[in-house]
Amino acid sequence: MAGSGQRRRPVVALYERIADAVHDGTYPPGSTLPSEPKLAAELGVSRPALREALLLLQEDGLLTVRRGVGRTVNARPPRRGFEQLQPLEGLIGAGEPLRVRALLRTVEEPTDFTTQHLHAPARAELRFWESVLTGEGAAAALSHEWAAPDEVLDAVHPAFARALRALDGEPGAVGGEPGAAAVSMLAVLVEASRETALSAHSGVTATLLGRRRGEQLGRPADTPAVLVTQVVRVGETPVLAAKHMLPTGAPALPVLHSH
Repeated sequence: MAGSGQRRRPVVALYERIADAVHDGTYPPGSTLPSEPKLAAELGVSRPALREALLLLQEDGLLTVRRGVGRTVNARPPRRGFEQLQPLEGLIGAGEPLRVRALLRTVEEPTDFTTQHLHAPARAELRFWESVLTGEGAAAALSHEWAAPDEVLDAVHPAFARALRALDGEPGAVGGEPGAAAVSMLAVLVEASRETALSAHSGVTATLLGRRRGEQLGRPADTPAVLVTQVVRVGETPVLAAKHMLPTGAPALPVLHSH
């Protein structure tokens, strides 16, 4: 796989430290985390970085913010569903597909999110694509997409594995030039799946952009946003996991609720 050096983004590494403390019982279900200043001091990190990591943990359902109480650890968070197996750039483009601009195409080690949703082993190599979707000159969404390890894809969806390898080293792809025009990983998967049945499950959560994603989308950090998470499977095997962040003012996203 291209991009042999695995990376862990700083906020993601902090996210993992806190998630590990949740999983090992340091912060058991129902407990309340220390205040931001105290937790930042305990972890030896800045408060802005901590706030970003806590926001991600909240979005992934590990934490809940309760007024007057603080951040508490969830046992099993409730989820609300969204499902459309179409590339996001076409789904929210209102007839005019959005442009996908590659920010990062790399390989990274599993995070708590990808371990949970892709069942990736600790030493696995996962393709990670970060993209901004734009329309009419304005950023409409930020997408993070991960593919299952190559050995899994080779076994359950070789056409998807081949399609990803064909893009390695291309402009805007793994090892390619950031900022180049690109396609989303979901678009690659859908195109490669004309003879392969896919199923998926998604969740929709209200959140805030946060500092880094606000900078990427040209919006203030406290901009309200909708976070869509999606896991796509072949049979019982997950092959793609994604997070899509749509800030206030983004094109409308069709949502189907199941009861």
